[in-house]
Amino acid sequence: MSHIAVERNRRRQMNEHLKVLRSLTPCFYIKRGDQASIIGGVIEFIKELHQVLQSLESKKRRKSLSPGPAPSPRPVLLLQPSTPQFDSSTFGFENVKELGACCNSPVADIEAKISGSNVVLKIVSRRIPGQIVRIVTVLERLSFEVLHLNISSMEDTVLYSFVIKIGLECQLSVEELAVEVQRSFCCS
Repeated sequence: MSHIAVERNRRRQMNEHLKVLRSLTPCFYIKRGDQASIIGGVIEFIKELHQVLQSLESKKRRKSLSPGPAPSPRPVLLLQPSTPQFDSSTFGFENVKELGACCNSPVADIEAKISGSNVVLKIVSRRIPGQIVRIVTVLERLSFEVLHLNISSMEDTVLYSFVIKIGLECQLSVEELAVEVQRSFCCS
């Protein structure tokens, strides 16, 4: 009998927590009222909030940078799809190292990281009309294929998150990719 009471209490608490999560999440993130939809919607909302936080932090960093026309690129790593490099962790598992580079300027902060045979490209800048078209044009000119694009904005700041496929013939470095995308902001 006590097992039934414990289970009933657990379900009651779970339903109360789900109601709170649903009330804290904008309605357009939750498609249906079932538990899986509520949790999935909350996850998407938290991801969006995380991107907005990154955008605001980047905006704060850009404001603190002294104005200068030249971007400040970081280490050069080739965008060659290859076998992943592994690093043993303290738990005995092996994790793929992320290879990447950044190119920051007062206009935009750009980060490119290799993830398997793709590149995750994140760009934070002020909102510039037509900029997304210029970025996609640069990526297509460099023979990259855009697999996914997410755009988040707050006030005059925007975060573009791309997942792009690396072509087999690609000889471009992560640094060169970041610099090329940075140049698309100079033309605006």
